[in-house]
Amino acid sequence: MTTSTSTTTTIPGYVAGTWKIDPVHSDVSFSVRHMMVSKVRGRFGSFEGEIGTAPDPLDSAVSASIDLSSIDTNQPQRDAHIRSSDFFEVDAHPNMTFRSTGIRPDGDGNYVVDGELSLRGVTRPVALNLEFNGFGPDPFGGTRAGFSATTELNRRDFGIDISMPLDGGGVVIGDKVTVNLEIEAVLANAQAA
Repeated sequence: MTTSTSTTTTIPGYVAGTWKIDPVHSDVSFSVRHMMVSKVRGRFGSFEGEIGTAPDPLDSAVSASIDLSSIDTNQPQRDAHIRSSDFFEVDAHPNMTFRSTGIRPDGDGNYVVDGELSLRGVTRPVALNLEFNGFGPDPFGGTRAGFSATTELNRRDFGIDISMPLDGGGVVIGDKVTVNLEIEAVLANAQAA
């Protein structure tokens, strides 16, 4: 396989092509306020996706799917509850999916990926704050790319509206969920500049 590299003025080492997300070297995690005093963190162990970096980075695209049953908050009883109809309803909706609809610069040297997130049969627009971490060779003759992205979701927008009030005010689980993505991808097919 011949790798073709296209360098742009804004992203050093940029490579146009089709990339597969490497789940072994990537992390999909989240945090949500708990008991009004702290945050619970969790991650998903099973996910896949494809990134298409175009010669013009603003024409790039991404699609991804997360296996919701792979949730891990470091507490099996809580994980089982999150898989239930109170939260993800995994039996009816086993995956959460994301499909980009556009990419735009954020004026800070980074980018925003606009897209559609589908969870529990509900699809809503979501904007991911994206950072290109780099492109380069790996020890096995391949090419890798790294991306970091964050967003904040309101769980109620996706029909997860369980309320668990606390005595004296407040709730057990906050509405806002912060999502953090650390993605490493492997080049499957290079695109000529």
